[in-house]
Amino acid sequence: MKIIILGGSGFIGKNLVNKLKETEHVVYIYSRSTGLDLTNIEQTKEIFRKIKPDAIVNCAAHAGSLHYVTSYAATVVNDNMRMSLNIYQAVAECCPNARIINPLSNCSYPGDVNIHSEPDWWKGEVHSSVYSYGNSKRFIYVLACCYKIQYNIKTINFLVPNTFGPGDHINPNKCHAINGMMIRMINATKNNDKEFEIWGTGSPIREWGYVDDIVSFLIKGLTIEEDLIYPINIAQNKGYSIKESAGLIAKAIGFKGKLIFNIKYQDGAPIKILDDKKFRQLFPDYQFFDHKEGIKKTIEYYNRIL
Repeated sequence: MKIIILGGSGFIGKNLVNKLKETEHVVYIYSRSTGLDLTNIEQTKEIFRKIKPDAIVNCAAHAGSLHYVTSYAATVVNDNMRMSLNIYQAVAECCPNARIINPLSNCSYPGDVNIHSEPDWWKGEVHSSVYSYGNSKRFIYVLACCYKIQYNIKTINFLVPNTFGPGDHINPNKCHAINGMMIRMINATKNNDKEFEIWGTGSPIREWGYVDDIVSFLIKGLTIEEDLIYPINIAQNKGYSIKESAGLIAKAIGFKGKLIFNIKYQDGAPIKILDDKKFRQLFPDYQFFDHKEGIKKTIEYYNRIL
């Protein structure tokens, strides 16, 4: 297959590209850093028309930490919606037989739902702390439905948990929460700090997905026969509190200081765990990467590059 990876220089995109290089697929990597501005429809159509891909994996996003997507809410929602519109329009005009695979963040679930079950996905407001980013991901579902009706565009949508692993941003304000905590704690250990500050109360519970697992399902999306426009969870149905994760990270790094909590930072939704009933119906035998081993491997990565 000819596969375009959008956001191929980002966290999930880079890991996906590395895995696909082990296959016989022909992979084309595009991102803002390589010169493709997805907010520019003509640039987008030019690439799609030239390559005529069989599949497009859309890892492109204007994203960041909870605090970032709140501070720059208008810019985040504008960029993400514009990119998604352009992708679907360009596919319809230039390569209508291509399938689009979208990893959608679980922050697009209603903010007052603890166990994230697919039937509840559209039943309430996105949490205010991620309103811009979560709603821009919901918008992709609307696009997929409408472009299916008019142009018969095939879409596979996965709802992904908070993702961590090697390859994420080195700026703790831009990367995913657990990776950001690792970066800051590694630096605190090097500086022999007596305390480590955790942003928020530490009480929110999150389900974490190691990046290799997320990549595995994006690749599975290349061969799934039916449309999965209404998204399906990539789910383990297991979560860890921020405080618990901080303890696991401290143990893996060898940080000996005290963990303290800065409650001036907002927590976000109290619990985000993905229900795995539908997931297990489709993938009954899938074994997820061990969480503690994932933390260990991610810390090894950051120790090499920081």
